[in-house]
Amino acid sequence: MTKLSIFSLTHHAFAEAVRLQLGKGYQHAGLAYEELFRTGRMTCQNPAFDNATALRSYILENVDLDMPKLITEKSDGATGKFLLRTHDSLEIESVCIPMQSGGTLCVSSQVGCRMGCAFCETGRMGLLRNLTVSEIISQVFTARHTLGFDFKNIVFMGMGEPFDNYDHVMEAIKVLLDAKGFGFGCRHISVSTSGCVDGIERFTYAEEMPNLAVSINAPTDELRNRLMPVNRKYNLQQLHDAMRKYCEHTGREILVAYVLMKGQNDTLEHADQLAAYLRGLNVKVNLIPYNAQSRDRFASPDEETVNAFSNQVRSHGYYTLVRSTKGQRIMAACGQLGNVKLRRQLLDQQIVPAT
Repeated sequence: MTKLSIFSLTHHAFAEAVRLQLGKGYQHAGLAYEELFRTGRMTCQNPAFDNATALRSYILENVDLDMPKLITEKSDGATGKFLLRTHDSLEIESVCIPMQSGGTLCVSSQVGCRMGCAFCETGRMGLLRNLTVSEIISQVFTARHTLGFDFKNIVFMGMGEPFDNYDHVMEAIKVLLDAKGFGFGCRHISVSTSGCVDGIERFTYAEEMPNLAVSINAPTDELRNRLMPVNRKYNLQQLHDAMRKYCEHTGREILVAYVLMKGQNDTLEHADQLAAYLRGLNVKVNLIPYNAQSRDRFASPDEETVNAFSNQVRSHGYYTLVRSTKGQRIMAACGQLGNVKLRRQLLDQQIVPAT
């Protein structure tokens, strides 16, 4: 009998699967599910199992608790990064970010990414594969129960384009929201996209409604085409239309991310153009000074330039915040996740196709 992959199932789906296989056990399976996600262990020692030893044995023997293995953990002060190794020898990178308002866990949705953004280490890897629901949830489980990281926010801002793995990401969000599992609230989960319009359109009408973040990084099509190849498929006007529909339908605010690169997109004129582009949208602007890569094409602007850009956007009536750099030394900051060497190794072994 195939084991049940509990990390890819909601409380109801897991309990119902047990009931369908046995003809009973819905309540007991639910108790086992709650114990696992609350404590990090599944022992079925609840008194409810005292007269159901056979059911306890069945659940313990037929639940798949396998996860990617924790292979390393690095720290840069308070910020930490951990790596999980999958069954096929790939690496998942996740970042633990302590914050005054409560910790944030940055999770990955893919190993690598096919978006090819010029300022992103992950984009240089290309896409190795999508993560499964279980692999996404394993990052959260490891952070909470193995590493003991206390966090209340989850952001899909790690490796990969979440909307390029839409179905698995949304199924994972259902698991994260389950009140009898992790029990996160929609307002404490954010999904970031490079501008995949079809994904934004699906997300707008999704049953679950986490926060949306959109990475803009350039206020004109000419510049964005060079920095973000996704713009050649979904230009800025198409992206604006999708964001407007999202704001109107949901009544929610969008977090607009803008990576500032010295001499590329950081002038006051760019700030004015960005403000003009965002007109009519309910947004706040998150400015991110460029973080160094393993091979740099860009540089970060100085603090004076960053502040001037922020003030200029703010003068148009937008709320702006400047992302403080955390985890840069351990390649855990925005745009730094990924292992380009791993892709080369897998290419040499003919494990992944050349692109």
